[in-house]
Amino acid sequence: GLLKVDCLALGMLTVIRKAMAYISKTQGKSEADRLTLARIPREDPATYAMLSTGDAVGVFQVESRAQMAMLPRLKPRCFYDLVIEVAIVRPGPIQGDMVHPYLERRADPSQVRYPSPDLETVLKRTLGVPIFQEQVMQIAIVAAGFTPGEADQLRRAMAAWKRRGGLEPFRDKLMAGMSRRGYSADFAERIFSQIKGFGDYGFPESHAASFALLTYFSAWLKCHHPAAFACGLLNSQPMGFYAPAQIVNDVKRHGVQVWPVDVRFSAWDSELALDRNGHQGVRLGLRMIKGLNEIAGEQLVQARECSAFRSVQDLVERARLDRGQVRALADGGALKGLAGHRGRARWEALAARRQGDLLADCEIREERVTIRPPDRQDTMLDDYASTGLSLNHHPAALIRPQLSRNLKRAREFAQIPNDSRIQAVGLVTHRQRPGTASGVVFLSLEDETGIINVVVWPKLLERYRKEVLESQLLRVAGTLQNANGTQHLIARHLVCEDGRLERLSSRSRDFH
Repeated sequence: GLLKVDCLALGMLTVIRKAMAYISKTQGKSEADRLTLARIPREDPATYAMLSTGDAVGVFQVESRAQMAMLPRLKPRCFYDLVIEVAIVRPGPIQGDMVHPYLERRADPSQVRYPSPDLETVLKRTLGVPIFQEQVMQIAIVAAGFTPGEADQLRRAMAAWKRRGGLEPFRDKLMAGMSRRGYSADFAERIFSQIKGFGDYGFPESHAASFALLTYFSAWLKCHHPAAFACGLLNSQPMGFYAPAQIVNDVKRHGVQVWPVDVRFSAWDSELALDRNGHQGVRLGLRMIKGLNEIAGEQLVQARECSAFRSVQDLVERARLDRGQVRALADGGALKGLAGHRGRARWEALAARRQGDLLADCEIREERVTIRPPDRQDTMLDDYASTGLSLNHHPAALIRPQLSRNLKRAREFAQIPNDSRIQAVGLVTHRQRPGTASGVVFLSLEDETGIINVVVWPKLLERYRKEVLESQLLRVAGTLQNANGTQHLIARHLVCEDGRLERLSSRSRDFH
């Protein structure tokens, strides 16, 4: 007798709200003219062109590895294409072998076929291929003779079949009903396979359309306001598929300037800022610094609003920061603007005294010590340790000279012929083993130029399980698949390069 209500909280709603607020604020628009969802232009060609290249980092529902691979094949050109895109990369259509037939018919409309005139009305909008839950129920009614009540029972069984084993009776009725009406056993089996897939996770068309609306809004923001969209993502963490490092690297690849955390300019959140030419960029916020809480960050901002900081000591006194908070700022490079470089900032952070300290009012004279600035290797390691990302250096770039000259970068993949044997290296950012992939593992590696998609077949996984599951930095030799606007490296040989990262880190620890 209980009523169950599911409330789905979507972080992307927060991202979109924040991004639109940033845009309206920087454009100086009045409350009546501020950007809202209703004012986002519909069916924007540039947005669809961006998605059709698989450029979807951070975009709602289509940022996964599988969706990014599907986008260049489906090439969405209108909103309903996004509805299809959201729904088609699901266990139901995949297990029912509906994905490839749909893509083939989309590429060549002459291949569109309907099992019967009755089913054309059910399947016309999806080119003769059932993709949505509603279509499966309609097929059961039209092609197998189910009553509407029986079709609703089928819908309920789809969600509960693993717990109750309630789909087999429907299979017999479905097969018998289709056979009586002249449908092939193969078509009936594929429909039943899809029904079982929907038992795992299938989308009603209305659900897919609701999600596709957020897909479009987030894609439009990424396309036309990449800096604001990146700020929205960074300030809504944790959420989504990508960590702040991947979000920052992606927006930089789109030509957006990103400035580091700096106590002279940064707010708690990452914000939009303008370069000398008036172009929008992103100023990283104090929230990026590990070990610094929001209260300390707000104290710092409030003290700065009164007057600019003159030195590290001035900041410590007026912002009322303790030694741990000052050290966190120094480690994160946020004091470089006051101290000159990170090494000097650490030294001054150790010497800084707060008001109320026993020696706060004493003048201590000391000889200024010469501290060399850290090199790019130390800078990178400190950046990753404190903020989880580096604006200037990438581990793959530093280690690349130590490896083979034949290593290819991610940005080069699109120009390399299909079936070429190549090698690449990158940080492991994602590992996926979908239930519909028959044991195949998909890896995402990041080098200094972009994302490398790696496919590891089950037999290779048996041989390289440790490298696949535990490596932070991975070198891959394999065969490049370059087709339909997407590139995948089919692995043949995997080498864990974590030892090189550890040697970089140990050198940095020796210095400090």
